[in-house]
Amino acid sequence: MTDLTANTEAEVVEIVRSAREWKSPLNIVGARTKRAFGRAVANWGTALDLSGLKGVVSYEPEELLLTVLPGTPVVDINALLAANNQRLGFEPADWGPLLGAPANKATIGGVISANANGPAAIRFGRARDHLLGFRAVNGFGEAYKGGGKVVKNVTGFDLPKLMCGAMGTLGPLTELTFRVFPKHAEKIFVTASADGAVLRKVAASPLEATALIHSDGKAYVRLEGALDEKIAVLRQLGDFTEVETLPPPTLPAMPFPPESAARAALTRAVKAAFDPLGLFNPGRMYEGI
Repeated sequence: MTDLTANTEAEVVEIVRSAREWKSPLNIVGARTKRAFGRAVANWGTALDLSGLKGVVSYEPEELLLTVLPGTPVVDINALLAANNQRLGFEPADWGPLLGAPANKATIGGVISANANGPAAIRFGRARDHLLGFRAVNGFGEAYKGGGKVVKNVTGFDLPKLMCGAMGTLGPLTELTFRVFPKHAEKIFVTASADGAVLRKVAASPLEATALIHSDGKAYVRLEGALDEKIAVLRQLGDFTEVETLPPPTLPAMPFPPESAARAALTRAVKAAFDPLGLFNPGRMYEGI
């Protein structure tokens, strides 16, 4: 069957209702930069392409709030925020080149679905800590929302956290709301470290580093904010020299870890609640789910 495209939430609802009627699985995709991540699925089903569902719904720099559609390229979001000296705290990682896909093509919906966190997550927290709210379509063909537009807004289940890393198995996302953070001047430093012990020292210090990476026997640290003071402290912890860039990221293990019987039962129950007919990305994370 020809790939299906949706440019609005209403179109997503219509497609899901048709898939439900025909009991036809949907392979939810955006820029397809993470197709090689996770389980290889024999039958991907009909593709539901959300790359056209893109754009900024609202941006309130003074409130540190951003609402976007899932097909919005991450590079566009980063550019918008940088113009206001702001950032996404979890620093979405671009896994495209590591997975045989082009660089700088990832969409924010794909990042959330794959839980693709970057180095700054060590300082600001992971995606699940910054996704305040979302809109999506469930397996009944109903549009719904979870969370909201403030940090402390959860009176029931914290559904935004559930969506981070779900790989689209709970349904297509149609809107995402994030809290953002100020972006400060930064510098990157490197030192030789065979076992990464110096990074543990940095992590335990008050430096609030926004990247800690150990690669090829070297330790990399990124500092932001009050640089003069922080650099002085850093040099007390090791023989660091300034460099231009961080090393390329490494990709997490490709397969999803096996679940215990109790956890697998919970996973199946959650899947059934959101997608009782198993329409969305079946088998993408675990066989039979």
